[in-house]
Amino acid sequence: MTNQVVIQMVKELKHASSKNDAPIWAKLAEFALKPSSARRVVNLTRISKITKDGDAVVVPGKILGTGNISHKITISSFSISNSAAKKIIEAGGKVSTFGEMIEKYPSGKGVKIIG
Repeated sequence: MTNQVVIQMVKELKHASSKNDAPIWAKLAEFALKPSSARRVVNLTRISKITKDGDAVVVPGKILGTGNISHKITISSFSISNSAAKKIIEAGGKVSTFGEMIEKYPSGKGVKIIG
């Protein structure tokens, strides 16, 4: 059975996709409906290598705190470890909800999917 929070998030993502003609949000809705065992796990080392200062990033899975990040990013994910969130905030970045990401980047332009 799917969690009610996930169902609500999927509805929000699909609505944002159709309203703003942004396929990125529909793609994230598809990822959210997959079983948790199929979701991606990404650590900060990988995120740090792929991103640069000021990037907006979405991870359709879990972010782990292995490694460090040395630049500011805005990030959103289905799940994030406490150590990863702490390291991102200490680097000057921001951990956002999907709703905040949709509000800031309605068309999805400039948002990277990692995982």
